[in-house]
This record gives sequence, C-alpha cells and structure tokens, in this order.
Amino acid sequence: MAFAVTLHLLSAVIWVGGMFFAVYVLRLAAGPMEPTDRIALWSRSFKKFFPWVWCAVILLISSGYYITFVGYAGFKNLPILYHVMHLLGWLMVMLYLHLWFAPYSRFKRAVEEENMAVAGQNLNQIRIIVTANLWLGLLNIILGATGKYIN
Repeated sequence: MAFAVTLHLLSAVIWVGGMFFAVYVLRLAAGPMEPTDRIALWSRSFKKFFPWVWCAVILLISSGYYITFVGYAGFKNLPILYHVMHLLGWLMVMLYLHLWFAPYSRFKRAVEEENMAVAGQNLNQIRIIVTANLWLGLLNIILGATGKYIN
C-alpha cells in the first residue's frame, strides 16, 4: 500500500507541478519572445513533458484503483471526498485526452507546416485546458492531503 500511495503522490506532483511550471513560469518567461521562437520552445517543451504526463496518468489511475480496492475493499467503503477526487481525476484525464488529440495534434501539425498563426491559436487552447486542469489538480491534491481532517 505504501508503494501505491507513493506512486500516486509522485505522479500527481509530476503532472500538477509540471502544469504549474508551464502556466505560471514558462508561459510568462516565453511571453516576450518572438512568436516563432516561443512556439519552438513550447513544441520542444511539450515533447519532453507529455511522455511524463502519460506515465503520470497511467500510474495515477492504476495506483488509485489499487488503493481503492486493496486499501478500502472497493468504492462502498471509500470516504466521500475520495469519490470527489475520483470524479475530478477522470475529468482531468478527459481534458488531457482532449488536449492531446485535438489542440496538441493541430499544434504539432501547424509547427511541422510552419504555420505559426494556427500553432499560436492551438497553443492558446492548450493554455486554457492546462490552466483548468492545473486548478482541478490542485483541488485534488488539497482533498487528498486534508480529506481525513474534514468531517
């Protein structure tokens, strides 16, 4: 159980921490750059970060269900806040899948075609989704960390 919880926590830290860095550090630092340079930076960053997100998503889902079924003997014994975390987690996964298959796919294609206007439009859509997912992730971390203290 300790191993599953550790994987769960590390996966959340990697995913949510990466989103925080992207939204509140890299985006602001890249803002003054020329559009072509900014898009190239984001393209390289996504190529490095998204494999980590895929690993985090897989580990969060598998460790979360392991904790649920081994630690709590299923959903019927799960505290209500963990049900909320479960819902928010799946919402985050759905948003990430949409990001991956829609705006990120279009972003990559636009970068390959050197269409910076379309790449920029999709980068903005990615920013909106990542920001939403960041706040859902922070809420999930708060629930996970403080849930046992809330009656």
